[in-house]
Amino acid sequence: MTRQFDFAPVDRILDSHPSSELSTIAILQDIQEHYHYLPREVFPYVAKAIGVGEARLYGVATFYENFSLEPKGKYVIRCCDGTACHVRGSIPILERLRQELGLTDGKKTTDDLNFTVETVSCLGACGLAPAMTVNGTVYGAMTPDKASELLSELKAELAKGGERA
Repeated sequence: MTRQFDFAPVDRILDSHPSSELSTIAILQDIQEHYHYLPREVFPYVAKAIGVGEARLYGVATFYENFSLEPKGKYVIRCCDGTACHVRGSIPILERLRQELGLTDGKKTTDDLNFTVETVSCLGACGLAPAMTVNGTVYGAMTPDKASELLSELKAELAKGGERA
């Protein structure tokens, strides 16, 4: 049975922006913030609403690295593997997170959509190396044990029904 996509959140987002091509990025950002990714169903809907071609909208979404066409978890963990972080041990941190969450290089998001673990080339926090972020909050001087402890805190937040910003 095919699930019907609920466009109500998309309509609220569209209503909060001018119906213009100039609003494309802001609209896509708001949609991604709501869904944690850009569902494929929104492309024809949004394209029609703001008067642009679907291919143009898709082109914007695939050009900018910040946009994702794949579902992401409530908590997006980005492990830096830039030079400073790599030299100071970022790989064991990444491996610990993946092990505890049952993820691999090819599988970045947990089945329950609670966690996504990604690597990035640089977070711009080299002085805090090895560093990682959780939903944009930077955590420096990480170790595999500190990463496990942080993961436990995030799981406890989920169990309480909360979510960190």
